[in-house]
Amino acid sequence: MPRESGDYLSGIFIAEKSQLHLEARANYEAKHSQSAFLGWSFSGGETVQFKATPIVGFVWGSTHGVIGGLEASVAYKKLDYYIEAEYLDPNGAEPGYLYAWSELGYRPIEWLRLGLVAQRTRIYGGDRDLQRGGFFQVTVRKVTAGFYWFNPGSHEQVAILSLGVSF
Repeated sequence: MPRESGDYLSGIFIAEKSQLHLEARANYEAKHSQSAFLGWSFSGGETVQFKATPIVGFVWGSTHGVIGGLEASVAYKKLDYYIEAEYLDPNGAEPGYLYAWSELGYRPIEWLRLGLVAQRTRIYGGDRDLQRGGFFQVTVRKVTAGFYWFNPGSHEQVAILSLGVSF
């Protein structure tokens, strides 16, 4: 829900089997675009857990091109860090672009996660190339609901409501 432009819905669908990672997105890299990815996950650690998934894919619709990226996380006790970065090499006159989303989270109790979030995106207008803010998530069984607030107090505020279901 960007303050200076129209609201829109974005979808991310992930399927993982062992180390194989499949992902499809709608309205993520650009409005009216779809993307698909294939990746392979590597994970480990006991005290400090980590997971890294290099991905490769393509986008079509309002933007076309090849995408390479990485989704990675590291966790230690109640702290965690997640980053998703991808480079879009579009077909056509547009230059390539690095998209990124990162979260630094803290779980004071198992079902609540709070933290800081940053993103670099071109999906909606505004002068800010890098946007920062806060978030909270609540998890009940296999459902996670979240609220992200970027650029609090500015005219370029963005609110994101998220809903995740795992099965």
